[in-house]
Amino acid sequence: MNAPDLAPIVAIRRDIHAHPELCFEEVRTADVIARTLEGWGIEVHRGLGRTGVVGTIRGSAPGGSNRAIGLRADMDALPMTEHNTFAHASRIPGRMHACGHDGHVAMLLAAAQELAAHRERFSGTVHCIFQPAEEGGGGAREMMKDGLFERFPMDAIFGMHNWPGLAAGDFAICSGPIMASSNEFLIRITGKGSHAALPHNGIDPVPVACQMVQAFQTIVTRNKKPIDAAVISVTMIHAGEATNVVPDSCEIQGTVRTFTLEVLDLIERRMDEIARHTAAAFGASVVFEFQRNYPPTINHRTEAEFARAVMREVAGAEHVHEFEPTMGAEDFSFFLQAQAGAYFMIGNGDGTHREHGHGLGPCNLHNPTYDFNDQLIPKGAAFWVRLAERWLAQPAA
Repeated sequence: MNAPDLAPIVAIRRDIHAHPELCFEEVRTADVIARTLEGWGIEVHRGLGRTGVVGTIRGSAPGGSNRAIGLRADMDALPMTEHNTFAHASRIPGRMHACGHDGHVAMLLAAAQELAAHRERFSGTVHCIFQPAEEGGGGAREMMKDGLFERFPMDAIFGMHNWPGLAAGDFAICSGPIMASSNEFLIRITGKGSHAALPHNGIDPVPVACQMVQAFQTIVTRNKKPIDAAVISVTMIHAGEATNVVPDSCEIQGTVRTFTLEVLDLIERRMDEIARHTAAAFGASVVFEFQRNYPPTINHRTEAEFARAVMREVAGAEHVHEFEPTMGAEDFSFFLQAQAGAYFMIGNGDGTHREHGHGLGPCNLHNPTYDFNDQLIPKGAAFWVRLAERWLAQPAA
C-alpha cells in the first residue's frame, strides 16, 4: 500500500485504540468497521457472535472460481489500565488494547480496501472476519454457533497476530501445534477445623493441599510421555483466617496447558484421581472442578506451508522464520477444529516505534505500555492480499 492510502487506516487504528471495548462489548468498534467496509462498497454482515462483522468481497476476474477464503482479525481489548500518555492512549479507565487487536483490525481493513478496489485481479470470494471476544470470551466459538461456516462457506481460514521481539515486518509460522490449550481447575478440600494447639481434634486441609500440589507434578514427569509438552501451574492456594486456627477448608486453583487433547484428557483424569484419593487418605472430602477454555491451536500442514510460501514472496525468505510453539492460548483454535487453515505471527519489533509518551515498561503483549506498530499495516495488508489472490487462483476446490 502507498503512504497516501495508509494514513486513514492508521487513524482508524488509533481511534479504536483510544476507545477500547471488552469481549462481546465491541459495539462501537463493530460500527467503525462496518461503516468503513460499506464505504468501500463491500457487502457487510453483522451480529455473528453478538458483535462480529463479516465483509464479503467477490472477485470479478474471468473464470468464475468457486473457491473462498476467510481472513480473520480479532477486535476486543483487555481489562487493564494503560500507562501510555500519547494522544491515542485509552480514554476509558481500566480498558486497553494491550494485545494489538486494534492493529489486526487495521491490517485486515487495509487488505479489504485493496481487494475491493481491484476485484478484477481475482476470481472467487474473500470473507474478512472481524471477531469479537478473543480474550477469554471464545468469540470464535460463538461466531461458529451463529453459522459462520454455513453462511459463509470457505475452503480455508487464516489468522495473523503481531509478535513483539520478532523484527518488525518479519513473519513466523509452523505446521502442527502453534499454541496450547487453556484450562482452569478449582479444588475445594473440606476437613475439620480445630485449635492450632490441638490439631489432633481436627482434619487439617492444608497438608492435604500440599500433598496434592506436589503429586500433580508427577503427572507431568511420570504419567505423560516425556516428548509431550504440558504445564500444570498451581497459582492460588487459599486457607485460614487466623494463625492459631486450623482451617476447615482449603482451595487450590491454577491452569493446565497442553498441545494435544489426548494429553489434556490424561491430565484431567489423573488430577481428579489424585485429588480424590489424597483427600480420602487424610479423611477429608474434596470437590474437583476442571474447566476447558480454549483447545490447542493446531495448524493444518497444507495451509501452513501455503502461507509460508506467500510470506516468502512478500517479505523474502530471510524474513520468514520457524515459530517456536508457545504455551499461550488462542481461540482461533475453534476455527481450526472445524475448518482447514493456519495461524501465524508478524513481528511487532522491539518497541522503538512507540511515540513520546509511552510508558517506561517493555512493549510486550498484555503490558500496560504496549502499542501496536503502525509500520506493520502495509506489510500485513500486502500479505493478506497476496494470500487471498494466490489461494483463490488454485484449481477449483
